[in-house]
Amino acid sequence: MSAEARTTIDQSEVDRFSAMAAEWWDPTGKFKPLHKINPVRLAYIREKVIEHYGRDPKSARPLEGLRVLDIGCGGGLLSEPVARMGASVLGADASEKNIKIAITHSAQSGVEVDYRAVTAEALAAQGETFDIVLNMEVVEHVADVDFFLSTCASMVRPGGLMLVSTINRTLKAAALAIVGAEYVLRWLPRGTHQYEKLVRPDEIERPLAANGMHILETKGVFFNPLQNQWNLSADIDVNYMMLASRPGTAT
Repeated sequence: MSAEARTTIDQSEVDRFSAMAAEWWDPTGKFKPLHKINPVRLAYIREKVIEHYGRDPKSARPLEGLRVLDIGCGGGLLSEPVARMGASVLGADASEKNIKIAITHSAQSGVEVDYRAVTAEALAAQGETFDIVLNMEVVEHVADVDFFLSTCASMVRPGGLMLVSTINRTLKAAALAIVGAEYVLRWLPRGTHQYEKLVRPDEIERPLAANGMHILETKGVFFNPLQNQWNLSADIDVNYMMLASRPGTAT
């Protein structure tokens, strides 16, 4: 397939999430799991950005002056709080319905985010670059993982970071993240994830390394039912986050 014909978009996935767009900001709705996992994601992003860029951990806006891409932003659950940390955020999603929900909510919240209904490859073609690229719970929904990650990596500035969060392709993940979460506990609508589209860590590392990124860390994320919250873990068999950087000096 030629580069011109390649796309990261799986239209069936776009349609699935578009159909649920009105529920993005309902913490008890179909996106409840994302609301529950958001605190651990945001804490990790904040910690690693502060560490990488030498920012003041006591600052309320430690991401001030940094440009961030939240690719596959959905309704903006991550974009808004990252913007509140001081970052200049571009929230991109292939679903126009998701973007309309995100724009409406940010206007109501008074949080400035540059939301666009656009693909990663279109942004790259426009020459967009970022200090930080966030790929959170997106890679398992795209049509071409290698192309998607390569495209996103091309937009990371020298000295910049990329964070990928997804679900491992293991039998344990199938049992917990698909059967357990979708069919037993019904945290997510059935069919939200397909086992064959889950992504192993090496399948993320390979295209990132091929595009000059260095893997800094891989962390597991697990749900503790006793605490009713998500926590970081050394176990990457199910949910995990991978942090990578592009060598060079940040400008």
